[in-house]
Amino acid sequence: MTASLTTDGIVRSRADSAAEAFLPAPAAQNHAANLAVLPDGDLACVWFGGTQEGVPDISIWFSRLRGEAWTEPERLSHDDTRSEQNPVLAVSPDGELWLFYTAQRAGNQDTAEVRVRVHRDGAWTPPRTLFPATADGGVFVRQPPVVLPSGRWLLPVFHCVATRGRKWVGDHDTSAVMVSDDGGHTWTERPVPDSTGCVHMNVHRLGDGSLLALFRSRWADHVYRSASTDDGWTWSAPEASGLPNNNSSIQYVPLLDGRLALVYNHSSRADATGRRVSLYDEISEDGLAEQTAPEPQPGEGGAFWGAPRAPMSLALSADDGRTWRRRDLEVGDGHCMTNNSRDKLNRELSYPSIVQTADGNLHIAFTYFRQAIKYVRVSPAWVADA
Repeated sequence: MTASLTTDGIVRSRADSAAEAFLPAPAAQNHAANLAVLPDGDLACVWFGGTQEGVPDISIWFSRLRGEAWTEPERLSHDDTRSEQNPVLAVSPDGELWLFYTAQRAGNQDTAEVRVRVHRDGAWTPPRTLFPATADGGVFVRQPPVVLPSGRWLLPVFHCVATRGRKWVGDHDTSAVMVSDDGGHTWTERPVPDSTGCVHMNVHRLGDGSLLALFRSRWADHVYRSASTDDGWTWSAPEASGLPNNNSSIQYVPLLDGRLALVYNHSSRADATGRRVSLYDEISEDGLAEQTAPEPQPGEGGAFWGAPRAPMSLALSADDGRTWRRRDLEVGDGHCMTNNSRDKLNRELSYPSIVQTADGNLHIAFTYFRQAIKYVRVSPAWVADA
């Protein structure tokens, strides 16, 4: 860890009226946080940690904010044959805590399956596979499910499809929504039309009852958006918004006052100075590779990897996501041409999560250099105070 990375979990005030902490780091690499407000009012965070994404020692970790300190992480998964990634938490209407996450072989996202555990009666149920990989590819989650007023559950997923004869790089990924009308017991898949390249679908209900989905773009060009007016059963084809995207994760949440708050990297392939072959070009079938594969030539099509993952920005919208007002939470060069956290070579600020609590505060967690999860607390007025 660098000298400035004090991973003791203690929340400290900043000069700009924000507060921040680095969560305790159980491993060399810590990535892909998701936040949730628990039934008792505590804030919880889950993420994955281990040697490096794609290595089979990657597991799911859980911590909660008690008072002004994050607790020591609890390990919630341990499959030593698969890399377990992208955890999301959801509180069901009856107060149970659901954990969804993925499990894949090495850097092959086309082998990923979605697993689930449920915290009930004071203990976690054993892991079980909810959505298995198929001959067509793997299944991934990143965004938490939403429960609609009708009682319907919507869990966004994306399918990781490889070109025959080649390793997965993300060129053919598509999005869908898993729909449950019986409290998560059974699920029906509803594909998003024309969604190739649009992943990490993030769904919320707007004030008029419609649903808005925002997407990460494999092409590293824009945040995309789609809508549903029938409780998530059908969706419009995703269209580019006015916001940039760098082929990295985003997340938004409706606020108590009706506005939307989005956390994301305000960058795209237009800001890139290099390009990677894929997210896993440092991973072999057995673990870390001795060398990376050669970079593709500039201008080659397909998924774009290597656009800078910075700055980490917070934006607010008062018109259902058509226009946004932005302020940066953290700035840096966002170097992500390597995932190496052990030697401190990665400098990305990425994979944010955001929730609002009843007191109006916004709580944000994101990856800091893949070494730790950083937590920031601000009020919505913080954006306008810049």
